[in-house]
Amino acid sequence: MSPGPELGCIADDFTGATDLAGNLAQAGRRAVVTVGVPASPVPDADAVVVALKSRTAPRQRAVGESLRAHRALAAMGCGRIWFKYCSTFDSTSEGNIGPVTDALLEATGAAWTIACPAFPAGGRTVYQGHLFVHGRPLDETGMRHHPLTPMTDSDLVRVLRPQTAYGVGLLPHQVLRAGHRAVLAHVARLTADGRVRTVVTDAVDEKDLAVVERATRHLPLVTGGSGLALSLPGGVPGARAVEAAPGPAAILAGSVSEATLAQTAHARRTLPARKLSAPDVLRSPADAAAAAVAWAAPHLAAGRTVVLHSADDREDVRRARERHGGAHGAAEQAVEETFAACARGLAERGVRRFVVAGGETSGAVVTALGVRTLRIGPAIAPGVPWTCASWRGRTVNLALKSGNFGDPDLFTAAQRYLDHPATTAPIRR
Repeated sequence: MSPGPELGCIADDFTGATDLAGNLAQAGRRAVVTVGVPASPVPDADAVVVALKSRTAPRQRAVGESLRAHRALAAMGCGRIWFKYCSTFDSTSEGNIGPVTDALLEATGAAWTIACPAFPAGGRTVYQGHLFVHGRPLDETGMRHHPLTPMTDSDLVRVLRPQTAYGVGLLPHQVLRAGHRAVLAHVARLTADGRVRTVVTDAVDEKDLAVVERATRHLPLVTGGSGLALSLPGGVPGARAVEAAPGPAAILAGSVSEATLAQTAHARRTLPARKLSAPDVLRSPADAAAAAVAWAAPHLAAGRTVVLHSADDREDVRRARERHGGAHGAAEQAVEETFAACARGLAERGVRRFVVAGGETSGAVVTALGVRTLRIGPAIAPGVPWTCASWRGRTVNLALKSGNFGDPDLFTAAQRYLDHPATTAPIRR
């Protein structure tokens, strides 16, 4: 009997879960994603990633779900816990990064932990505590206008302080470059009186992440993005073969991030695309989805990949909110319900490959399809792997993409990564 998983991970959304699992697989870990807290041990895995939908949930619920996940992972024998959030530190002044971190510090007995969102391969770096996205300060990117978690400050120490009951310190770049022993000495000074329990880490490249990993591998709890996973030692890296489902494909883009809007615009040049009308979505998600699936049917029958998207620009989101009386989250909820119904309808019409953009949209789609576990396959882009799952006893492939990830051609290029014979295996009929 193989030993249990060594690493238990709690992801605050579904795209974050597959992002981390993909990097763990790249580092040679057998990683499995479970949708929600698993009811039983997961066999044949070095790392179990629990995908929650807690990023924008009420704080009490986010903390409660995260603690339930921790208890399940601890029962499996996981010796370390990883709290995974987005590399753009998506949160509000109330949380949920700080409150969940505080709760997991108590649950794991950790004296301190790190906040390390850096993912240089994905263009996320931290310098002097400030988060940069492809060289731009976080608050100067499209994240400033995020509909649920607007990020108006790039200083992560300043962002995190109001969210936590403890002090927040900084591990600056000059200390990192002095090596892991200098890091440990610096953190020891920061945390000596027990007030500081979370340390934001700089990291501008993979060398920095390697130092962070070496200095923190003894910690029972780490928090951050997926970049640090690429620095884990040991493991047996290799091709991640998954079954490639036959049949048509669909792209469901609920995100309104700059990256996703660019990907949608690129895809619309060559693929049949339909924008889900905001008035229709707000009036009846079920009817809007039925109309979209009916529109898609002849294209799917012809073997063409279809694109369903929620917006051309953020003005669509603003207008949708105004139509719905400005209620916070009402428009977003309607969009999620519509995409969930679209996913069910498309699957019933033979779609076996889904590319889904946006954490909330991905959660809605996976939940609608009743998926319980995801096996990790080849990466389309940093942080965006294809996965393999089961739907009504049939294999489906899902690529769950954070709204901010990927080049403009990601949607149009996705299928060739799944069809590469070195990393996928055909399904036996």
